[in-house]
Amino acid sequence: MTDSDDVRRLALSLPETVEKIAWGMPTFRVAGKMFVTVPDDESSFAVRCPVLERQELIAAEPEKFWVPPHEAASSWVRVRLAALEDVDELRDILVDSWRQAAPTRLTDSFPGSG
Repeated sequence: MTDSDDVRRLALSLPETVEKIAWGMPTFRVAGKMFVTVPDDESSFAVRCPVLERQELIAAEPEKFWVPPHEAASSWVRVRLAALEDVDELRDILVDSWRQAAPTRLTDSFPGSG
């Protein structure tokens, strides 16, 4: 099962990612833009996600994805760590969020781009 240590390790493995504590929780940023946070009790994490895609994710897998009421207007989605299939799925989710925040100079040279 994946945990918040896996989130930290994988997030920090992405190019130019730094960890910064904000609002009392770990946040991970690239080029000054947040792309993942580990809120509350560390049983979940939040990532960038366009609103339309977020609605589809929640509808398809509500046991895995959700949005707290106070984040409804944002472009973020929460992911329950216990519901992930494996560390590869966690990495895919983190990379997708990182790509949304990272500058083009990084995403163009990152494996799998193009």
